[in-house]
Amino acid sequence: MQRLEEARSMSCQLAHSKDHPRVRKSPSDSSSSSSSSANESLRHERLSRLNSSGMSDLSNDTTGNHAESYFSRRENRLSARKKAEEEMARNDYKKMYEKALVTNQRLKSRLETSKQELVVIQEQLQRAQQKERKSELGSTMLETEKKDSRSLTKKISEMEEQVKVKAELHTENQRLKDENGALIRVITKLSK
Repeated sequence: MQRLEEARSMSCQLAHSKDHPRVRKSPSDSSSSSSSSANESLRHERLSRLNSSGMSDLSNDTTGNHAESYFSRRENRLSARKKAEEEMARNDYKKMYEKALVTNQRLKSRLETSKQELVVIQEQLQRAQQKERKSELGSTMLETEKKDSRSLTKKISEMEEQVKVKAELHTENQRLKDENGALIRVITKLSK
């Protein structure tokens, strides 16, 4: 009789728990997994207590079936909750993965833009270096041209000097030839 009263009070508690909705816990809540394992162990303990207390004799009794159906429904609800939590966790990971993909795509596009800018800047730098080399070459060429013109001017002045000297030597040579011719004529007149 006492066992029947315990089974009835248990079914009343079950009916009372059906009336009150449960608050769903987030997947990050670590207590949900520990509470579900505690609930399962509690359920097994109650079932074993019911079976050991002679409820197996009353298997046709509606309260015994009621308790077993309660436990099976509760187990189904717990497994459904666990699946839902796993699905939420998967969805969270999926959202995180999608966010990471979007971030990666954005960073890749920025990297490509930066690479293109780098190529443009390198081309501009090369052009500037080429202009600088050309200007250096131009200034070097101007410098060499100036040196060449100075050396040519020097050579011209030296050649003008040599021409003057040659002209003087030529006139001197002509004078000496004339004197020599005159001397030869004098000598020939004297020898006759």
